[in-house]
Amino acid sequence: MTEASGFPMTRPWRRLIHRDVLSGLLFIALAGLGLWLSRDYPVGTALRMGTGYVPRLLCWILLGLGAVIALRGFMAPGAERSTLPIGLAAVRPVILVFVALVVFGVSLERLGLVISILLLVGIGALAGRNLRPAETVLAAVVLVALAWGVFIAGLGLTIPVWPEW
Repeated sequence: MTEASGFPMTRPWRRLIHRDVLSGLLFIALAGLGLWLSRDYPVGTALRMGTGYVPRLLCWILLGLGAVIALRGFMAPGAERSTLPIGLAAVRPVILVFVALVVFGVSLERLGLVISILLLVGIGALAGRNLRPAETVLAAVVLVALAWGVFIAGLGLTIPVWPEW
């Protein structure tokens, strides 16, 4: 059997393009990148954590979850018959979430926590199929309150809340 691209799609290969397999492999790749980027950070111990302890722990957890998701997708009944939607509609949510995260990271120091989170949630909400404005506003307000409470009030980080023009 040959797909439109001309690539022979035998049953094992069709299992590899299952949505869960690809998601799991993406998680594994991101975890590997995170482990590689944090390789020089001191890990420390559970009682005296170094700067690399939590990032590396989260990367190992992500790697494990990715492996489980990929394996379950590979073993799923009907995985050899699955196809992925190819086109802008399939990639649009991924692009919008990526853009939302980049906008948040770039705008945090200049626009402050409140506006950056509003942009993050607003752009991220466009990635969903059922955009509900009331729920989006509620999610943004709750996220702003939680971020302020945890990072500014709780941890005492010096993140600007509003733009300083």
